[in-house]
Parts: sequence; structure tokens; C-alpha cells
Amino acid sequence: MEKDLLVLGIETSCDETAAAVIKNGTEIVSNVVASQIESHKRFGGVVPELASRHHVEQITIVIEEAMQQADAAFKDLDAIAVTEGPGLVGALLVGVNAAKALSFAHQIPLVGVHHIAGHIYANRIGHEMKFPLLALVVSGGHTELVLMKGHAEFEVIGETRDDAAGEAYDKVARTLNLPYPGGPQIDRLAHEGKPNVDLPRSWLEGTYDFSFSGLKSAVINTLHNAAQRGESIRPEDMAASFQQSVIDVLVGKTVEAVKAFGVKEVLVAGGVAANKGLRAALSEAFRDLPEVDLRIPPIQLCTDNAAMIAACGTVLFEKGKRSSLDLNAYPGLDIENF
Repeated sequence: MEKDLLVLGIETSCDETAAAVIKNGTEIVSNVVASQIESHKRFGGVVPELASRHHVEQITIVIEEAMQQADAAFKDLDAIAVTEGPGLVGALLVGVNAAKALSFAHQIPLVGVHHIAGHIYANRIGHEMKFPLLALVVSGGHTELVLMKGHAEFEVIGETRDDAAGEAYDKVARTLNLPYPGGPQIDRLAHEGKPNVDLPRSWLEGTYDFSFSGLKSAVINTLHNAAQRGESIRPEDMAASFQQSVIDVLVGKTVEAVKAFGVKEVLVAGGVAANKGLRAALSEAFRDLPEVDLRIPPIQLCTDNAAMIAACGTVLFEKGKRSSLDLNAYPGLDIENF
């Protein structure tokens, strides 16, 4: 009988300190996340130095909790997977150095993982992947379409040219005086309003790229012009109109790429994958494509977590990847070449 493969994942790329133990790359044994939302809320966004300090305070506690919940000792681990990038460099360094210390102290192989690759592999927990597949990545810092023809083979076929979708959500939320984090607030309001405000959709014809900066500016200008005329636009209607514009482009580009590349499966990844409007629109669109499976992770695996890092790290470990103790944090790490 083959021994189960046990991997500890560590994630500190932004404002969540997370650790998890994954069995065979597909089964969560433990998954612990310490959020910093309350600390950053008063600033309206993540303060990098503050995030790093919180990671230092939490990292040992979170790893110990993950190991206790898994009822595992370090001698039971086959590998330690850690996010090496992209992300906030100070935050990343906390996780990387914790992973290197554990790797050295317990002589456990170390595997560096790309943060976005981790988000994609959140979809492997509970489901085996079917290649070729397309991953729609939508998060605060990334909006990409990634083609995969096999495990850990990433080809970016479309990416954002300016603001990522999640970033645009947060900026529009601030314009509407909504609390941080803005994405869930916009999603909630959108379901209470009507998409009756005329806003642009940036199609960037002939490419699979995205652009949301013009949409964000259009929202700001529309609100400003209305205020100058003494008129008011219901925040619920603006939220619904903005969200509809974003979703139309995300879903439209994804369906277009699916037909062009003949994939068997579409995976949705990243924090914005938790958006109820996007989940509903994708589910509706793929009813007309029954030959293509649509996978969207459960809400708790959409936002940053370490289970996804361990899931991806397991595949990399099985493919022979080993990181040395010279492993560093790379805030601009490229998913195609990491």
C-alpha cells in the first residue's frame, strides 16, 4: 500500500497568514487562516509594513495550529510548500523564511510555489483536473486567462493591461464610500440595484487581454457629473451597472477562449471567484457548453489560503521540483517560468 503524501503549505503573500496540511494533493487535513482585515480596514487598503508585522506575530501560531489540527508531526511531512511570489515582498519573506527554517531544522524538502498557480490548484482539491484546461484568474492584483496542457504547465494567453478586476472593485467601492474590502460590498449592493447606468466595456478586440481602468474612471466621472448637476445615482444601481460591465467582459473573453482552444475544463481562481454575480453568470454561460466542465472553488478556497499552496506544491514535488535554502521572495514572479 502506497504511503500518503503529506505536504505543509505556508502562505503570506498579502494580508492573510495561512498554513495547511494536504494529503496527496487533493484532500484537506487542516487549513488555518489568520485574517488581518480589521487591522487594514481603517486605512482603506493593505498597508505593507503593517501586514509584515502581523505575519511575524502570527506565523508560528498558525503553523502550530495547522499541524495540531492535522494531528501530524514534522517527521510525517514529505515536503513544505511556500508562496515565493508574487505579492508584497516583506509579507512574502516572513513565510519564505519560516518555511526555510523548518526545512533546515527537520530536513524536509522545500518547494517554492507561485501564488496564482496556487489559486488555480485550489480547484484540484476534491476534483482531478482534465487537460487541456483554461483558468480564469480574477483577484485583487491579477486578471488572467491561463492555458494548461498538463500539470504545472502554464501559458498566459490573456492578462490585464492596467487595473485587475479586484483592484477596480476596491477603487469603485471607495468612490461609493463603502468599507474595505470593497469587492464583497459591491457584490452585495449589486444584487439590490439595477444595471441602468450606461458604462463602457473594454473588449480589446483580437486579444484575450483585459482592461478595467477606463471602466473605473467612467464610474468616477459619472458620479462626479451627476453631483455637479445636482442629481444622485443610487449606489445600488451604480454597483449593479459596474459589476455587470466587469462580468460581461470576464465571461465573454473566457467563452471566446474556450471555443478557440478546445479545452475540456474551465477553472475559476482568485478572490473575485467568490463573487456571487460572477459565479452565477459563468454557470449560466456554461449551460450552453455542456461538453466543458466549469469548476469554481468553495468560497473559503477562493480567497488566500495555504491549502491551495500545498495542493500546487504537491504536484511540483511529484514532478521533482526542490527549492534550495537560497529561496527568496520574488514580488514579480512570472507564472510561466517559476
